[in-house]
Amino acid sequence: MHPMVKPALRRAWRDRQTVQFGMTGAHAVTVGPVDTATGSFLGLLDGTRGLPLLREEARAMGLPDGLVDELVSRLTAAGLIDDATAGGAGVDALRMRADMFDRLRPDLASLSVAHPEPGGGTRRLAARRAMRVQVRGAGRVGATIASVLAAGGVGRVEVLDSGSAELWDVAPGGLPAASVGDRRDTAARQLVRRAAPGRPPRAAEAAGASGGGEPGLSLVIVAPRDGAAAYAPDPVEAEPWLSSGTPHLYAGVAEATGVVGPLVLPGGTACAGCMALERAEHDPGWPRMLAQWRSGRRGAVPACDIGLATAVAGLAAAHALSFLDGELPATTGVRWEAALPLLDWRQSSMPPHRECSCGAGGHTSGECASGVGEPQDTMAG
Repeated sequence: MHPMVKPALRRAWRDRQTVQFGMTGAHAVTVGPVDTATGSFLGLLDGTRGLPLLREEARAMGLPDGLVDELVSRLTAAGLIDDATAGGAGVDALRMRADMFDRLRPDLASLSVAHPEPGGGTRRLAARRAMRVQVRGAGRVGATIASVLAAGGVGRVEVLDSGSAELWDVAPGGLPAASVGDRRDTAARQLVRRAAPGRPPRAAEAAGASGGGEPGLSLVIVAPRDGAAAYAPDPVEAEPWLSSGTPHLYAGVAEATGVVGPLVLPGGTACAGCMALERAEHDPGWPRMLAQWRSGRRGAVPACDIGLATAVAGLAAAHALSFLDGELPATTGVRWEAALPLLDWRQSSMPPHRECSCGAGGHTSGECASGVGEPQDTMAG
């Protein structure tokens, strides 16, 4: 182990014997009492020395035997120590590609703060490279989500959409103006390739990481150009993901209203069918209106403000990355929603429905209902 005080956390002395690591309330930690000699020794915890050398340095500074191990143990328990040599084959391969590793250093710094165990950040960053995510939609929201995921180190980001790119699909971080007229799926693949910090993993590398064959989908993100399909998701479309156990996250902008979530864990949290049944109970007229909206002629250009679309894409991508890193983000079984002009984000709980066949509510037979659900707001964001 080569201990390193996490460089992402700013360091300051609160008083002569107390050091604070970190500025923000979410991750700040105070350590004390710390005398002057020990404070000087903290500067040696930079990842360039192993424990044997650190013990020698401490003795040369006149520090008592055992202090190094005790100090490193205390700082590790407080989530302040990283290991500059931690990882495995995946991490080593990432470190060998200096250009890619340097592009991802801000992401690594963030992961080291969010995950306290030594080496947790590098292991998660390496794990992203072996993952496969599918984004369904290449409009202002979907294409931007895809580019952010690729830039965040996700090894395989697939984008599915039809038709040709239009001028109103263009967005910062999304499809460029040069792609107008090109097939949306082709333009999105090029976007992902440009956004990624390096080339995607080779087929053999991906197969090895998945135990042979093409890796399964780690996550599907439903971000259609017509955001109504994210606001009112179709249970029929979700059936393959439910049957295969594939997690999926909804995101989009419909009529100047942005939605992120819910993240659906098949059999564990509410699915599109659950939402449909829940909404129909609260609003009996909703299924009839929804059928008309789905069968009617759609407007040529959606109401998708660029600022709101970018905010939705960023939030959805951040929640997706958190999930891929092994967490259950705040969209798990929950929808976040904000509407222009005030943009006050609100969250609504999406409970599993007892009559839905997805099993999350305890019912395991029958067909999922059609329509969409939208329970009442439970808490202001």
